[in-house]
Amino acid sequence: MRVSERAWGWLAPVGVTLFAFGLRLYHLGRPDTLAFDETYYAKHAWSMLQNGYVQDYVDNANERIIDGHTTHLMIAGQPTEIVHPEAGKWFIALGEWAFGLDPVGWRIASAVAGALMVLVLARMVRRLTGSTWIGCLAGFLLAMDGAQFVLSRLALLDIFVAFWLVCAVACLVADHDWILERLDRYRVIRPWQVGAGICFGLACGTKWSGVYTLAAFGLLVVLWEVVARRRAGRPALTWQTLAVGVPAFVTLVGIAFLVYLATWTGWLMHHGPYDTRFSLGHGSGFWDSLRSLWRYHERMYDFHTGEYLKSQHHPYASQAWGWLVLDRPVSVDVTNNVAAAKCGAPKGSGCIREVLILGNPAVWWPAAAASLAAVVAWVKTRDGRWAVPVLGVLTAWAPWLLFGDRPIFSYYAIAALPFMIVALCLVIDLIRRHVTTPRGVYGVWLGCGMLVTAVVAAFWYFHPILVGDLITYDAWRDRMWFDRWI
Repeated sequence: MRVSERAWGWLAPVGVTLFAFGLRLYHLGRPDTLAFDETYYAKHAWSMLQNGYVQDYVDNANERIIDGHTTHLMIAGQPTEIVHPEAGKWFIALGEWAFGLDPVGWRIASAVAGALMVLVLARMVRRLTGSTWIGCLAGFLLAMDGAQFVLSRLALLDIFVAFWLVCAVACLVADHDWILERLDRYRVIRPWQVGAGICFGLACGTKWSGVYTLAAFGLLVVLWEVVARRRAGRPALTWQTLAVGVPAFVTLVGIAFLVYLATWTGWLMHHGPYDTRFSLGHGSGFWDSLRSLWRYHERMYDFHTGEYLKSQHHPYASQAWGWLVLDRPVSVDVTNNVAAAKCGAPKGSGCIREVLILGNPAVWWPAAAASLAAVVAWVKTRDGRWAVPVLGVLTAWAPWLLFGDRPIFSYYAIAALPFMIVALCLVIDLIRRHVTTPRGVYGVWLGCGMLVTAVVAAFWYFHPILVGDLITYDAWRDRMWFDRWI
């Protein structure tokens, strides 16, 4: 029986997604420790699961958790100060609810989000290009990226920000196709816009950085529809903009705000201890809890923009201008000076075990170049498809250029990576549409084959320092292509 193109459009991306999920599940519990900022988010999630809000932990909590203890870890009734919204930690808590307070438990949600991001990206690129194989190529490139791979195996927040932003933009791309078939009248209720609003709310409810993408794509979706209606001979520009923009604002921003507020339900239900400890100064009613939450947001904002962070330093902090070319990866777990006999190293040398958040150069470098090409293509062709990678990359990456006076890390750019891959795939799609000779078609397939080969080879080569394999110091040093990677 012949499988239809529509069926292949789902079966092939799902196959790539299952492959990605399998990669991320293998030895998910390694390293068997609270790596990097897992010491905050994994413990915060467990406290939210147990108490509804984040409490302070006892001094030796990390050691007790690694030893398998899950009780008597927190200081009852003592809230701790949190500096990010709670949605991402609730997702981590779901994994801990299912598997317990251990490395698999606090990382499984990230693995699911990382794999599902592959599926959503593949489907979005398929919609943008009309090609199942280019959509699968996009998913495969994301699946084989080192930074996305490592973040899918850690209980950090950025993988959830990236996932929900990709979901939101994919909903808006689908909404664009949906409305093109319904230009006969204005639609107030748009199912795909509702979905985008929910996803944007969850992204912003994980980290505030998602608001930049919400703002840019909220304007883009209005521009897309106004242009489509003008081309179809619909009413005057001012009326079009209002009739399209007002419902879109209410749907996207309004729903995103309500979802964002809902992610704070645990805090709102237990705002009393926060009022007491942080002198927020409000009563016990519902409106009092909202006022307390507003005051607490002021504390969070002051933490991120105030003098405290500006006075801090971190060996793996880096400036955002270099993130898209892998200027400074982040080491989240390392064991040095292991005896040479442990890994077969020569005498006088030693072994090392490291987990490094390092992007795949065969993905990031071509995708960064394609992102620049996407800007040119958008200006020259005025094809709205190019806006997706251009705005996606700019809103997920460029705002960090303004925060160079505080420690920031290259893995924040993981939210930009899917859109960089979109740019690369749109460039490939543009080339394949313009070749008309068998030789040209062969060249496109050869180029894609070389890209995939390079991506697989690089992923295999760097894999030991992505998963914390014990390797010789010489083998580790060979993988440090630049001094900035050490």
